[in-house]
Amino acid sequence: MAFSSNSGSSGSSPMAEINVTPLVDVMLVLLIIFMITAPMLTHRIRIDLPQPNRNVQPPLNPPEPIKLRIGADGSITWNSLPVTEAELKAQLAVTAVKKPQPELQINASPNVEYQNVATVLADAKSAGLEKIGFENTDQGD
Repeated sequence: MAFSSNSGSSGSSPMAEINVTPLVDVMLVLLIIFMITAPMLTHRIRIDLPQPNRNVQPPLNPPEPIKLRIGADGSITWNSLPVTEAELKAQLAVTAVKKPQPELQINASPNVEYQNVATVLADAKSAGLEKIGFENTDQGD
């Protein structure tokens, strides 16, 4: 861009200087932001990750997973059979002693209260189940 320094004179030439003040301001702001965020990027969090055990072989025929559905009203179905909470605890206790232990796949309705899911998880943990997973099939109630 060319600007004239004196618009009234007839022999004026375009001004060749660029105003660098805004550029310097932007660079100083970026430098300050970099100086503040750079120490945060170098902070490391130590995490103890489990190490693979190469001596353990997975079972050749794993047991069929158990499909547990929690409905929006709090109803529970065990492999498509409705169960009460007492029956669920008994089923979980029987399943926990099986070798190899089958996986419990929980499918909770999107509208279910969290307390119902937490109760099922607590029951599974207290029974001794180790393989618990969640599945999402987007079934609406």
